[in-house]
Amino acid sequence: MNARPKNLEALLGSRICHDLISPIGAIGNGLELMALTQAADGPEMAMISESVASAQARIRFYRVAYGANSPGQTLGRQEVVEILASLYTGNRLSVTWAVDGDVPRDAAKLAFLLLQCLETALPRGGAITVSGEGAGWALRAESEKLRIEPDLWALLTGAEPVDEIAPSQIQFILAPLQIADMGRQLSVAQDDASVTLRF
Repeated sequence: MNARPKNLEALLGSRICHDLISPIGAIGNGLELMALTQAADGPEMAMISESVASAQARIRFYRVAYGANSPGQTLGRQEVVEILASLYTGNRLSVTWAVDGDVPRDAAKLAFLLLQCLETALPRGGAITVSGEGAGWALRAESEKLRIEPDLWALLTGAEPVDEIAPSQIQFILAPLQIADMGRQLSVAQDDASVTLRF
């Protein structure tokens, strides 16, 4: 077969997340059993538990942001809120999901990719709010100190990369592809203390 699936990257993301979630979940279950039987206690156990919880949170987030989705698929509001709370609680960033009800999975995927774009603009932390505006969405990031790399952010509105993209910046390549797949357009508005993305 010579044809390349249109969503090859998303299929790859889904496969990786699927293969990792089970063993990490098993480690978490094992730690719970050890805690119940008091087989282990102390700072080492707490460190392992925190690491497993962090890995589980990231995989759940990546499954939405980088995984495949089918037409008509939705994601429940409670699941989205749980994913974001487990990833950002205790973080220098706070994320508020102010979108009511279940959402199309492709829109949640785009919102998660854009969240990662906004993270890069908030090196000292800040607050991000995701909200619905009629049929559209808005993601607003606020911070006392914003760091916007113009060449990188230009990718979101259709510019071609001028340099090599680092692995940590892959969301700036994938978000425009997702925007195009959804038939939407993205706008970026910025001032001294905030940046807002609308689609």
